[in-house]
Amino acid sequence: MSLVRAERLEKSYRVGEVDVPAIRGVDFNIEAGAFVAFVGPSGSGKSTLLNLVGCLDHPSAGRLTVLDTEVASLSRTAAAAFRGKNLGFVFQDFNLVPVLSAYENIEYPLLMVRHLTPAQRRERVERLLAAVGMTEQADKRPDQLSGGQKQRVAVARALVSEPKLVLADEPTANLDHDTAHRILELMKSMRDTFGTTFVFSTHDPKVMAEAEVTFLLEDGRLLEQNGGAA
Repeated sequence: MSLVRAERLEKSYRVGEVDVPAIRGVDFNIEAGAFVAFVGPSGSGKSTLLNLVGCLDHPSAGRLTVLDTEVASLSRTAAAAFRGKNLGFVFQDFNLVPVLSAYENIEYPLLMVRHLTPAQRRERVERLLAAVGMTEQADKRPDQLSGGQKQRVAVARALVSEPKLVLADEPTANLDHDTAHRILELMKSMRDTFGTTFVFSTHDPKVMAEAEVTFLLEDGRLLEQNGGAA
C-alpha cells in the first residue's frame, strides 16, 4: 500500500525578487512499513522533501498525498492536527525538553494531542521506555544522558502517539559509529514491532546502508531509486 505518493512535486522559495527552486518535478512512492532514505549532498533538497512529507511546508506545484490526504489542501491548523495524529519526528539534535525527565519527554506528545487517562499514558510510556532500553533512566533529565540515550528517548517520543509514519532528519549526525548503528537497529526493530514506516533525510553512509529503499537527490531532482518498486 502506498503511504506517500508524490507526482511532479515542486517547491520554490522566494528570495528577494527571485523564486529559488528547491524541488523540481519529483515523483516517488513510499510503501507502508518501508525503511526509506532521501540521500544526497547538502542543498540537494532532501530536507525540503522531508518537511513537505511532514506537512511542515506546502508544495508549490504538483501533488503530494500522505496517508490518503492531499497535504497541499491542509490549512495550518489542519496540518498541525494531521501531524499530531499521524506523524512522529526524530531530529539530529534530539530536541528534548531540558527540564523534563526522559519519562516526561516521552509522555509530552500524549499530553498535547491525545485524550488518554493517566493510567493509559503511563502504560504507553513505560512500554516505550522498555522497548528502547531506557527504563532505568526514566527519571533522568537530558543533561544526565549520553547522546545515544537521548536519541533512544527521542525515538520513543516519536513512537508514543502510535504514528503511522516517522520522519527522521539526520538522526545519526551527532552519534559515534557504534551508537548510530545501534540506533538504526533499534528503529528497524520498532518498525518490525509496530509496523511504523520510517523515512530519513541523510548523507550518512551508515543510514544509506541500512535503508531498504533510497532516493538519490541532486539539485532538487530525483536522480535514482534503489530498492523498492520504481
